[in-house]
Amino acid sequence: MNRELRAAGITDPGLREDYTRCRELHARHGRTYYLATLALPAGRRPAIHALYGFARWVDDVVDGLGHEAAPADRIAEVARLDADLAAALAGGPGAEPVIRAVADTARRYGIAAGLFAAFMRSMRMDLSVTDYPTFDDLRTYMYGSAAVIGLQVLPVLGTVVPPERAAPHAAALGEAFQLTNFLRDVAEDLDRGRVYLPADVLSGHGVDRGLLAWCRERRSGDPRVRDALAHLVEVNRDGYRAAEPGIAMLDPVSRPCVATAFALYRGIIDEIEAADFDVWGLRHSVSGRRRARVAVPALGRAVLARTVDAVRRPLGSAPSVRGTQVRWKDAG
Repeated sequence: MNRELRAAGITDPGLREDYTRCRELHARHGRTYYLATLALPAGRRPAIHALYGFARWVDDVVDGLGHEAAPADRIAEVARLDADLAAALAGGPGAEPVIRAVADTARRYGIAAGLFAAFMRSMRMDLSVTDYPTFDDLRTYMYGSAAVIGLQVLPVLGTVVPPERAAPHAAALGEAFQLTNFLRDVAEDLDRGRVYLPADVLSGHGVDRGLLAWCRERRSGDPRVRDALAHLVEVNRDGYRAAEPGIAMLDPVSRPCVATAFALYRGIIDEIEAADFDVWGLRHSVSGRRRARVAVPALGRAVLARTVDAVRRPLGSAPSVRGTQVRWKDAG
């Protein structure tokens, strides 16, 4: 981590501790993302750790509040975090280590504050919304909880095209990753009292919340649920197809990282399909062998890309990141 922080120019001891906390959260909770991040140049990794660590930390706080807490207490706690974030993004000190690190990253890369506001809106939805009647309703939630993550990391990754051209693909990839999570974690989400699969799609296959709960209780599927999940896997694949052209729009030194995350996360829906859409008996993940098969060549491509980048740059110059600020019409 020290090498990464030095490469990123993060020298303040307190801020270094804040970034280290984010890296720990990333490594513990985001194995796929964390593995992919190793393919990035060292100087860009702390920013990704901060963005992922912040998102994961807020999500854990919201989930940890639980429905046993009074609604007013849950709302007040998230409001406190939101206020701390807004103050830090405006240049204040920030009360929480993770917030201090993510605010520093936002300043370094010119990440629009509206993207963080959209994220917090979706996190507040998790305090009261337990299901989504239509796919459009779910996409409203996913914009703030997932699409904006793709838009936040885009300035860190850099682009070889104007960032507004790459932004829709980055947003699509964030949504595709999250829909994969929703498909994998149906049982876990039910335990939290939530269903993230749209009711209109489920009902089209004869599925309701009660049937999902029945499958969860028995740890086995139902043909109607299987068909609904199969349909949503195809929707998920469409999302990955929409996102894929954006990889070539990234800075060459960043492409191996995103390509690795893309392949590994899409591999989760391959595993779900291979299990005949049984998401009740186990939590699907990509095998260690497949991770190695994807990650090892990606690391080799990353080293080559960094070598080529260093040769092409004038001696002594710093690497450039084109388009360090993303503007997105729905960000605020």
